[in-house]
Amino acid sequence: MLIETHAHLDYPDFANDFDEVLRRANEAGVTRIITIGTSVESSRRAIELAEKYPNIFAVIGVHPTCAEETGEDVASPLRELAKNPRVVAIGETGLDYHRLPSAEVAKEKQVQVFSQALQSETSEELEAQIHDGAYKSKQASLFEQQLDLAVELGLNVVIHQRDAWNDTLEIMRPYSGKLRGVFHCFGGTLEQANEVVDLGHLVSFTGIVTFKNGVAVLDVAAQLPLFKFMVETDCPYLAPVPFRGKRCEPAHTRIVAETIAAARGISLQDVAEMTTQTAEEFFKFKR
Repeated sequence: MLIETHAHLDYPDFANDFDEVLRRANEAGVTRIITIGTSVESSRRAIELAEKYPNIFAVIGVHPTCAEETGEDVASPLRELAKNPRVVAIGETGLDYHRLPSAEVAKEKQVQVFSQALQSETSEELEAQIHDGAYKSKQASLFEQQLDLAVELGLNVVIHQRDAWNDTLEIMRPYSGKLRGVFHCFGGTLEQANEVVDLGHLVSFTGIVTFKNGVAVLDVAAQLPLFKFMVETDCPYLAPVPFRGKRCEPAHTRIVAETIAAARGISLQDVAEMTTQTAEEFFKFKR
């Protein structure tokens, strides 16, 4: 039995064949699914699914890329939602610097060829850098609110980190010993994975471990202690080989687990048993 620890089942990608998606997951041995909220509304939808289907549980939170369209106070609505017993963690929350305003300006600058345009670009760059700072600050506030709420409620957190490694760890350090986080969709180095583990947290692996350019990530999954990671799909994204380029779904968790098992030279059952135990302890299903 496997637990899919990170899915986005409330997305419209699954609207037309939801029950079939669940059936295929069950046939693949994926017996429980954690569906993750990315906004207050998405979190409400996650809870609705968890209330309707006994093998689905909800994680509620606001994604960092939603920072600019989110109100100053996210803790209050999330606190209300967390009263539902089907809620098993806070998230996904964290930091994402992948598409900062300055990066967009830099792209535009590459196609500028006239000196007048380049001169005006300088002021645009400065403005974008100011916007960068404000955007990062809003993300940090959003992140800290959700970490504080998790401590208050005695829940763990699902962490999203993209191009913001040092800042993410810096914000999380004061919470060491107060909560645990799982760095979902882990794509870093073994040194970074060990840094996370040393702080008392976990990582989770997706279909990236099956990609040709994911060999380094698979190597991390092969070396990390078996009780320090979980498996997921992040569906509908990141479908593993041989489904790459198509919609991903919870059944593909088995492919992720099989790939890691093969890399470690152990059985699928070994990976399933340990990642299931880790997920049960992390998400506190029995609370």
